[in-house]
Amino acid sequence: MSTPIYTALADAATALRQQGYALLQPDDVATLAGLPLATLDALIPSWDTLALDNYLKDGGRYRRRRHACFVQQDRALTPTPHRAHWQPLEYNALHGGMHRLFEPVLPQTVAQPAWPALITAIGRLCSAARDTAAPWYVEAHQFRIDTADGIGRPTPEGAHRDGVDFVAVILIARDGVKGGETRVFEADGPNGKRFTMTAPWTLLLLDDAAVIHESTPIQPLGWHGHRDTLVLTWRAGGFQGEETAP
Repeated sequence: MSTPIYTALADAATALRQQGYALLQPDDVATLAGLPLATLDALIPSWDTLALDNYLKDGGRYRRRRHACFVQQDRALTPTPHRAHWQPLEYNALHGGMHRLFEPVLPQTVAQPAWPALITAIGRLCSAARDTAAPWYVEAHQFRIDTADGIGRPTPEGAHRDGVDFVAVILIARDGVKGGETRVFEADGPNGKRFTMTAPWTLLLLDDAAVIHESTPIQPLGWHGHRDTLVLTWRAGGFQGEETAP
């Protein structure tokens, strides 16, 4: 298992600009959000309520998720009407071009103090890295990858970009599994990093234009296991697919 090399919180915006990613340890994520870890932990039970992802083209039943969209202006996070998630084929060759309408993030999850505090804090870090005050169009995805079928694939599309400005992958839980190594590669170069996130609230923040990323499959250590993440994206100018949505 590869050990993560963390970015100092004070250096996170610079790391995003210079190397395309920053990896924050849980205590620094709590500091960034301005909350104790216990307040962030209040979100964790909501991962037990996720709905089956019925859009997997490989026929798998290993992924559960919920999805929600917001507009962020500095510290303000405004929910939008529930909408389908869409990506172009150039960014997601497996599931791109599909309007995938997932079950929404539960209202009681969004109402938790940690939800807007965490998202807006990371969004402000993105603004600092890009030196912009423009609004961000934010998508939030709660994921559970399980091993009920013997193997679970966090990124069945392989190494990819998401077609946004910034992507955050936050580990929520890792229970009874092996694998799930995170890999980050330069989009236009030979260099890459690989590590395994093990501690809840570890945060990987990516400049989506600069790097591609993936997570390797997971397998159970015993009879069953799962890996939970919160994936957040920030995009300037609008949500993907707005101009192509019916």
